[in-house]
Amino acid sequence: MRAAYNLSVLVVLLMAVQAVSGLAFPELYRDEGFVRDTWFGNDWITLMLAVPMLGAALLLERRGSLRGRLLWFGALGYSLYNYAFYLLGATLNHFFPLYVLLSVLSVAALILALAHTTVSEVAAHFSARTPVRLIGGYLVFVAFGLTSMWLVTWALHVFGGQPTPVAPEAFRLVAALDLAVTVPALAAGGLLLWRQSAWGYVIAVIVGVKSSLYLLLLSLNSLFFIQRGLAEAPGELPMWGSLALATCAATALLLANVKGQWKKR
Repeated sequence: MRAAYNLSVLVVLLMAVQAVSGLAFPELYRDEGFVRDTWFGNDWITLMLAVPMLGAALLLERRGSLRGRLLWFGALGYSLYNYAFYLLGATLNHFFPLYVLLSVLSVAALILALAHTTVSEVAAHFSARTPVRLIGGYLVFVAFGLTSMWLVTWALHVFGGQPTPVAPEAFRLVAALDLAVTVPALAAGGLLLWRQSAWGYVIAVIVGVKSSLYLLLLSLNSLFFIQRGLAEAPGELPMWGSLALATCAATALLLANVKGQWKKR
């Protein structure tokens, strides 16, 4: 667990360095238009929410907080997804080694931390009154909605000649990561939580925290695009904003049902 913790401290520091550098020196990004503006929102959410969350989670975990440990897992999930997005989607730039390092460190820290966590003990700390079907059903609903949205848009483009909302390559990247990573995690977490499986509680928190942060990021980017004239109001803000609020509420409700302290070993 010490290795997982130390790697996570390094992740916090590197996330802060990358986000601050991206905001202070936007010319280091070599993308144009929509993609370049996307990195601006990503860096803001990372710096203002993800970095403080992961730092606070590590401090809480050291004090025996199970909520801290679960938030730690979720923040690592966000870091892994976010820097995979940069790694695969950004034009080759000065940050490339950081993208690789953050992706590797995040997945290594998450694997090590989960390997030293007994999920049955985690599940035992959740209240018997936890609304597992409400939260689990919501996660499955979001998984189904994302799948439908991406596949319908893909089909309209490929078979109907309709334009994608953004450039096809940018659309492909986001759809691929969502369909290959986010959707399976949402569906697995929701279904396992519905069945009150021990892994369901852990996966649901990880995907809930990750999705909450990313939906807030999409909401912020939607607002930026409107302000910069790249989209007409209200753009995609109502969709992403509503999902962000609902997912944050579901994740907070799940974490609110954690009882007692984590017995550290």
